[in-house]
Amino acid sequence: MSDARTTAEQIIHLLAERRQTLAVAESCTGGLIGHLLTEVPGSSEVFLGGVIAYANAIKEKLGAPAEVIQRHGAVSAQVAGALATTVLRWADADYGLAVTGIAGPGGATETKPVGLVYIGLAGTGRLDVEQHHFAGDRSAVKRSTAEAALLLLTNTLMRGSEIAPEPHDAP
Repeated sequence: MSDARTTAEQIIHLLAERRQTLAVAESCTGGLIGHLLTEVPGSSEVFLGGVIAYANAIKEKLGAPAEVIQRHGAVSAQVAGALATTVLRWADADYGLAVTGIAGPGGATETKPVGLVYIGLAGTGRLDVEQHHFAGDRSAVKRSTAEAALLLLTNTLMRGSEIAPEPHDAP
């Protein structure tokens, strides 16, 4: 987990340097991203907080409409994008980072296997959603998801906050 800690340190430094803030909405990681960020001294200056949106009812309350969940599934680009956008607005943050996925061992389907994860990053009026397929057991999927989410944010901060256009199906 040392790479994730280094990445979290870099994120905290970059956000502090720019006087920007971050909020997170976590599903399959169960708070791991928030944990990694808050391990960094000074994180309270830029990390506003987060929500563990594990149940679909909480995802709905956090901005993923029931129709979107029914149509695309709780593990989808649309839900990741909705959660990232809503947590950004809810916290009045500069960036909203969200993850949803299937950590396993249960919950998988033929079209959505264990290890399927979507990471959403909202900021500067734009939204980026990545799809990943991680291997390993539940802990490995959670770790890989947290690391990939932190890496997406780091890369975005390093290239000057330019995020791809919002997808059509995002609320």
